[in-house]
Amino acid sequence: MIGIIDYNAGNIKSVERALDSLGIEYVCSKNPLDLEKADKIIFPGVGEAAFAMKELNSSGGASFLKDFAATGKPLLGICLGSQIIFDYSEEGDTQCLGLLKGKIRHFEKLFQEKNVCYIGSDSKKHGESGPVLKIPHMGWSSLTFNKDGTPGSSDFYMVKNIRDGNDFYFVHSYLIQPEDDGIVVLWANYGVPVPAFIHSGNIMAAQFHPEKSASCGLSILRAFAEGC
Repeated sequence: MIGIIDYNAGNIKSVERALDSLGIEYVCSKNPLDLEKADKIIFPGVGEAAFAMKELNSSGGASFLKDFAATGKPLLGICLGSQIIFDYSEEGDTQCLGLLKGKIRHFEKLFQEKNVCYIGSDSKKHGESGPVLKIPHMGWSSLTFNKDGTPGSSDFYMVKNIRDGNDFYFVHSYLIQPEDDGIVVLWANYGVPVPAFIHSGNIMAAQFHPEKSASCGLSILRAFAEGC
């Protein structure tokens, strides 16, 4: 049984609708005790990292997710859930779950470092390199496999039906910066390289929204449910 952890951080219903359309059984709850018998967990989310961690800490969800990850059972983070499984987020100066090593950084800071042209929070144009980009990164982006990642990552069961150039739907202002780029299975590009899908042991993370990414996204959710 798949469990979905609800911590008042959005997009739960869209994930539920996607699983319903695939005929996949699940249980969704704000109470970690209801999810203890799940053999897989989906950890979705939309919103702000500090608020999400406050909710997880107060509900017991943070300790539940850490304990669940330690069992070796599959855990899939989506969007905000893909970010706060890492150590730290610049959003709200937030200490996160620390299931994987890395930081979550704002596009604007990375754009400044790389001199990428973008419209800032002050509504002014900054930078000189490339087309003018807006924050958040919102809409459809094509993905490519990490040629320098873990050997055979393109054969990983979660992405077995994905091909270079397939499009997925993104909405985010912050992005994953893992300590080890080798855990990145799929990359997007939005002025800077964007880790789009992560795999490390039993932990998977999608920065995009598979539940909103048409047939390609649904194939990832189906693969998660069916296993390798």
